[in-house]
Amino acid sequence: MSDPTRTSQSTRHATDPAAAAARTPAAAVAPTIRRPLAAAFRTGLAAAALTGLVLAAVDDPAPAHLLARFTVQANLAVALVSFCSAHRAWSGRRSVSPRLTGALLCFLALPVLVHHALPAGDATAFTLPGTGTPTAAQALSHHLLYGLTPFAALADWLLLTAPRGFRLPCAWQWTAYPLLYLAFALAFPATAGAPPPTVTTALTLALAVCLLPLIAIGIDQVRPAPRLHKNRISPTGISPLK
Repeated sequence: MSDPTRTSQSTRHATDPAAAAARTPAAAVAPTIRRPLAAAFRTGLAAAALTGLVLAAVDDPAPAHLLARFTVQANLAVALVSFCSAHRAWSGRRSVSPRLTGALLCFLALPVLVHHALPAGDATAFTLPGTGTPTAAQALSHHLLYGLTPFAALADWLLLTAPRGFRLPCAWQWTAYPLLYLAFALAFPATAGAPPPTVTTALTLALAVCLLPLIAIGIDQVRPAPRLHKNRISPTGISPLK
């Protein structure tokens, strides 16, 4: 007698539509959906981040030292990922992993909170070097890096990204690098290019680093889905096209 749990040779090589759909992965038959609006928006986001970084380096006597600042590192990463995400949206490829975009969103939010919440005299390595009277280039750079770029990244997440992509295990991964950077700024303030933060500032930063991922994950679970193009082919069923 034949084993009913084994796939027969005739079933494996069946050519009817139902069997063919069952064997074919959904990604192989899914139509390519290009998203030019998302591609243009993310290209503008990357351009804004790079423009802010260039303006910050123009009037700085030692622009290479800016690479040690958390704001510069976060915006460089956002520019690179945004260009990659724009290319994927334009070509209809799969979006960048939410694990990466969520981390960058939290990384962008941290310098904004430090810049606006902490006193102006309490400079840290998480922000750009402060001057008494900023020049026009420095003022525009601050508007881009602490205003336009973070809010554009937030709008990209809320309006152009499907919800419920963030997972709770991502929280500790998103806190790892900021906490390591905070420890580095405390241990090597000269290398970080800023005086070491006070105990109160360090505890505030550590609390913000731990809370931001949890807040982002919580919002992602309850926010409504934006109007995105939907796949017309059933991802799990074996029926023909809808």
